Amino acid sequence: MTSWPTGLPGLAWGADYNPEQWPEEVWDADVELMRASGVNLVSLGIFSWALLEPREGERDFAWLDRAMDRLAEGGIRVDLATATAAPPPWMTTDHPEVRPVREDGVRLTHGSRQAYCPTSEVYRTRAVALARALAERYRDHPALSAWHVGNEYGCHVPRCYCDNCAEAFRTWLRERYGDLDGLNEAWGTLFWSQRYSAWEQVVPPRVTPTFGNPGQLLDFNRFASDALLELFKAERDVLHEVTPGVPVTTNFMVGWTFADLDYWAWAKEMDFVSNDHYTRSEDPDRHIELAMAADLTRGLAGGRPWLLMEQSTSAVNWQPRNIAKLPGEQRRNSFSHVARGADGTLFFQWRQSKAGAERFHSAMVPHGGEDTRVHREVRRVGAEYAKLDELLGSTVDASVAIVYDWHSRWSLGQEATPTADFSYQENVFGLYRALWRSGVTVDFVPSGADLSGYKAVVVPSLFLLDDAEWLTSYTGHLLVTHLTAITDTRGHVHLGGYPGLIGGLLGVRTEEFHPLRAGEVVRLDDGGEVAVWTELLRSEGAEVLSRYADGPLAGEPAVTRNGNAWYLGCGLRGAALETLVCSVVADAGVERVLVTDQGGGADVGAGSAGVEVVRRRGDGGAWLVAINHGGEPALVPARGVELLSGDDVGGTLTVPAGGVVVVREAVVGEAAAGEPAVAEGE
Repeated sequence: MTSWPTGLPGLAWGADYNPEQWPEEVWDADVELMRASGVNLVSLGIFSWALLEPREGERDFAWLDRAMDRLAEGGIRVDLATATAAPPPWMTTDHPEVRPVREDGVRLTHGSRQAYCPTSEVYRTRAVALARALAERYRDHPALSAWHVGNEYGCHVPRCYCDNCAEAFRTWLRERYGDLDGLNEAWGTLFWSQRYSAWEQVVPPRVTPTFGNPGQLLDFNRFASDALLELFKAERDVLHEVTPGVPVTTNFMVGWTFADLDYWAWAKEMDFVSNDHYTRSEDPDRHIELAMAADLTRGLAGGRPWLLMEQSTSAVNWQPRNIAKLPGEQRRNSFSHVARGADGTLFFQWRQSKAGAERFHSAMVPHGGEDTRVHREVRRVGAEYAKLDELLGSTVDASVAIVYDWHSRWSLGQEATPTADFSYQENVFGLYRALWRSGVTVDFVPSGADLSGYKAVVVPSLFLLDDAEWLTSYTGHLLVTHLTAITDTRGHVHLGGYPGLIGGLLGVRTEEFHPLRAGEVVRLDDGGEVAVWTELLRSEGAEVLSRYADGPLAGEPAVTRNGNAWYLGCGLRGAALETLVCSVVADAGVERVLVTDQGGGADVGAGSAGVEVVRRRGDGGAWLVAINHGGEPALVPARGVELLSGDDVGGTLTVPAGGVVVVREAVVGEAAAGEPAVAEGE
């Protein structure tokens, strides 16, 4: 099975294409405009089930035939959707049991999208049948490059609480625990008289008088992720059967907007990993969050190239205030994904809709047409991508890893935890941002991963931990934060003091959590500021690096070090967190990218100057991608050829404010024209 869309001549560039929304006389103009814009791949038919099958069993593929043929004639490849992202109204009307049920018992109706229950046999049977029909019809079509199953699984209905899901949940639990004794032990049902004596008593965590059972909540999250994954696999398996040479994917939503699927499990089932990412438009650090999402997506892809299936050219339609992107921001966003391992970036969508819920979502061709800033920028990037074919298949250098765990995120997001102010995602992002600003590129890895290839590893709030050997045997530098190793994977607390299984590794023991009040800030004796979280920490052999200077724990340890193992027992923020991270990576011998501002000032971590610098490496050499998100030019160390301009680079390169450069680096012993060769080690 191939692991990349077939027939692509270079980096993928394109969008969701919805020709069915437009008169056919527009289609020929679309194809010509796509060619002029450098488009080489489009996703087609994602929400077209109601048109392909207007009544149950009555299919009409004629319009899709014509669209596929036009795209093939224009040399544009197609990521063809199975069209199952939203059931048509006839299904939800004729088979109302298909519609999902909320935890309060309300059954949702059609009128938007994703109005289906993942365990519905009616929906699944018909979705698989449509996927088979499409595969049999288009398996030999010259435009077919990949299959796109569903769309953004779980985006709007991550959990269904209907009776059908209840039965499927019980089946899932039997497979996991074997019998009711195993289930009762796992969920701790002796508390609050919850012990089950028959399987029929076990239901999804619907609305209850007060806090739900933590084990039940966690397992239902796992079940719901698995149920949607089984739905994906059912369609994928048919596509593999009928078109074995065509890769299959679906679009993840890795980033700040979504947390309801265990993407480590999902990624294993993809022929290639795809992601959708939209920036938080009012966040000044939105480009850093984008970088984090891209790095996490690359981790899911196992370091291999991945595809950005959706981003926006400018504003979206679903945020409280849909801010337009600044000039050049769309270009920087695209190159940031490429720098961090994407072998292509697509948009939602090609032509901006004139009707429907997303009519104010930007597109490659806006309502204003071709003579717009957005479309001119689209054309520019398309032309630049055409110069970067040599990057295909290359991978990203990183010597630091962050452990990311969706199950811990779910558990820490439950009610009845020590504080409602703690956010797993924001905790990870704070550490990632400190590394980004320090000029360090990061890989993301799952709990239990092989860490031997990394000089330093950051473990943020790995709340659930059964086996710590993979951490205790790691010989590099380890930075562990609060709320790590508190429970096992069932949610049972490790007794004897926190952080459970790794207290000996860290040389500390926490007696009691001391979360802070809303808005409260305490200081450390080295000037650092702490918000949200503190804890009563005891050193059991660890060196105390900083203590609380005020607050309820004044004088007590806050940050410690035990050999190569560092423990961050508080919600450190800002410059102090960046200083700590820099200390860890410096002691680990991690290479940081330093840049100089145009005025010749002191070298600083690239990110501190607003410059993102990432190296991709492959059989054909190495490439340095530098993106300046700041308002001033910056000097980046580089030697080779800048591919977008064709200019030689002889040691330093000016990256203009808001600019992007891509350098094919000179091999050791070679040099740019007119420059002396660089000896290894200089």
